[in-house]
Amino acid sequence: MSAIAINSLNQGFSRTSINPSGAKGALAHLTRRGRLARFLMVLSLAIVMVAGFAMKAGAGTPASAQISAAGSYVQVIVASGDTLWSLATRLSDGGDVRAFVDEIIATNSLATADLTAGQKLRIPLK
Repeated sequence: MSAIAINSLNQGFSRTSINPSGAKGALAHLTRRGRLARFLMVLSLAIVMVAGFAMKAGAGTPASAQISAAGSYVQVIVASGDTLWSLATRLSDGGDVRAFVDEIIATNSLATADLTAGQKLRIPLK
């Protein structure tokens, strides 16, 4: 049989702690390794949160969805009964309607193809 010495595994906590206030029953203090691990964990969580906020704010949108030049888009207010397909058919100038619908979805960062009356859409000019 093998024996494991549990007392030698302190996992970043010092075994003896010196309480600067002199009070008894102080909590265990972190060693240098434990403080480094805590710092790296907090830093990684902060980076993930900042990246999430940046993506939500639109910093990660593809280049095709960004406005390339002034006047390259026209704003359309969706009327009752309008669909992406009907808007693309009217404004595509005889081009490929499917590709134009995909371009409208990408430009406006739409999650679904559902439109509501009064919604404002940016339509790219050809």
